[in-house]
Amino acid sequence: MKFTRVFAFMALAGLTGSAFATNGYFSHGYGMKAKGMGGAATASYDDAFSGANNPAAAAFVGNRLDLGADLFSPRREASRTGLGPFDFSADSDSKYFIIPEFGYNRMVNSNLAMGITVYGNGGMNTDYPGGQLDAGMCAGGAPNGMPANALCGAGSLGVDLMQLIIAPTAAYKIAPNHSLGISPLLGYQRFKAEGLHAFGAATMDAGNLTNRGYDDSFGYGVRIGYMGKITPTITIGAAYASKMQFEEFSKYSGLFAEQGDFDIPENYNLGVAWQATPVLKLALDYQRINYSSVASVSNPSTNAFIPAPLGADNGPGFGWSDIDVWKLGVEYKYSGNLTLRAGYNHGDNPVTARDVTFNILAPGIIKDHATLGFTYTLASGNELTVSYMHAFKNDVTGTSILPAFSGNPPSGTEKIDMYQNSLGVQYSWKM
Repeated sequence: MKFTRVFAFMALAGLTGSAFATNGYFSHGYGMKAKGMGGAATASYDDAFSGANNPAAAAFVGNRLDLGADLFSPRREASRTGLGPFDFSADSDSKYFIIPEFGYNRMVNSNLAMGITVYGNGGMNTDYPGGQLDAGMCAGGAPNGMPANALCGAGSLGVDLMQLIIAPTAAYKIAPNHSLGISPLLGYQRFKAEGLHAFGAATMDAGNLTNRGYDDSFGYGVRIGYMGKITPTITIGAAYASKMQFEEFSKYSGLFAEQGDFDIPENYNLGVAWQATPVLKLALDYQRINYSSVASVSNPSTNAFIPAPLGADNGPGFGWSDIDVWKLGVEYKYSGNLTLRAGYNHGDNPVTARDVTFNILAPGIIKDHATLGFTYTLASGNELTVSYMHAFKNDVTGTSILPAFSGNPPSGTEKIDMYQNSLGVQYSWKM
């Protein structure tokens, strides 16, 4: 009955909530303990989120079940100046999202562990209101006489992407203090786009460009990991996740490069944890996310003028570059029942000024995050964990490419900015 309720919760929350994540479109961390430490978890083994962090950790976790949810609040704004009737300023309306996560781990014997992690990988969401521009200035977009959105389309403007991953996990101790792990990654993603009518002349498939409602796709990949306790106080870890291959979004084959393809890029992380004293632990992670492996994400938006239409193999994308992420966390055992955490997460901004117009839809520009958290252990031995994250405001400014679609040289200046907050709660059963 407990597992039935857990999966019902995951399905409901996962299908009704989507979010714009923090390291590009990845979350800054997985599991509330990791989130309270800036996301540093590659060399930690104190919860059942091994499938999202490092599968090898499962061999040291013990028997437990973790169920949590984040209330995530991104604030996005976009503006354009220097283009006269095309100028605008707007905030994205959608501001609150629920992101669920679930982990279960069971020791089959002293060396072998089996488990499962279910989590939201990340996503992106924008929802700008319509009526920003005079439609008479927007050829091919909103009908004449009706107000247009910021990109000259009809109605509201935005995208909504949700990615949910199920990661069955197995880990084995190859020596008393060393383990290897593997997690097959089974993915589901859902997407819709609205208000992109003005790009109808720049696509290979205008019927599958915008306002087609939600489309979904399924995909697969694998994550492998190693963990080693190299001294009584120092633990190291490493994990690699392959590119997750997804079915194309057929309803948006005229938007994403490669006829609607949208995969999750390969990524890897390295980590070290140091138990400096019996009550103080420090953790440091490095993560690399290779967005360049996904054409629909990394192709420059200026590919539209080669020419290469939207939806083509070399068609326009968001122009995102690969990023490096550093995660630093500290954990302090204040008492036998209360553990306090803090962390800092710094990542590259994948968006450059060249691609600011397309990234009005997907402003994944956050660089710096500060986190806090705690775990309180109840008399039963079960745990209540809370984490908070603030992502500091960042912005990118560049030249608008909007006039180029009407044959004029790019001109005018666009700016996108965002900051974020999240508050998460997790309850954990030890078995």
